[in-house]
Amino acid sequence: MAMKYSLEQPVHAHIGKDKYKMTVTWRNGEFIADEPKSSGGTDQGPDPFTLLLSSLATCTLATLRMYIDRKGWAVEEIVVNANLFQTTKDNILHSTLDRDIRFSGELTDEQRKRLMEIANSCPVSKLLKGEVAIRTFVYNGSDTDKKLTYSNDDITVVWKPDVCQHSGRCVMGLPQVFDIKQKPWVNIHGADTESIKRTIQQCPTGALSYIEKKKD
Repeated sequence: MAMKYSLEQPVHAHIGKDKYKMTVTWRNGEFIADEPKSSGGTDQGPDPFTLLLSSLATCTLATLRMYIDRKGWAVEEIVVNANLFQTTKDNILHSTLDRDIRFSGELTDEQRKRLMEIANSCPVSKLLKGEVAIRTFVYNGSDTDKKLTYSNDDITVVWKPDVCQHSGRCVMGLPQVFDIKQKPWVNIHGADTESIKRTIQQCPTGALSYIEKKKD
């Protein structure tokens, strides 16, 4: 199955020396995240656990509202409270997320049962209950002796195989250029230069880069 990210643009987060103030940029703006004062922060924004629980709560609310509106049920307001606790057993961390839901208006037992099923099927619920893998890539912009180059009239693509961690973003993003089944695996003439540059900019490790040629 081809890899396709859920977001067109990744969530971008940044922290400087003002601990622990973090700026999170998303597709339509930015907000501040922070740690509570008990952890050395200044509590200027939600902490990571709060953001996680907010994802569950808001996804639940949106999914329930869509379903209720489609059914035409008389529910003016939906409230979700979310919290978590963690325990350790046999050196394994176990996390339990509690989600409390309240509906305004009169509902039958059958309706409430159905809404619980809908809440449990919201996308974030399924993500948290499913098999989750976290891939971490660290950018390495340092020079290496081992590198291969591929050139067209506009740019030279540089690949550092010792740095590559095979994120798949190049292969999935522009398969007509980056194809590990072919030799050479980079077909520099397979797409226009701007598309190649945009794809290379998505490389999380620095294994792929490009050098623009000077025009006469």
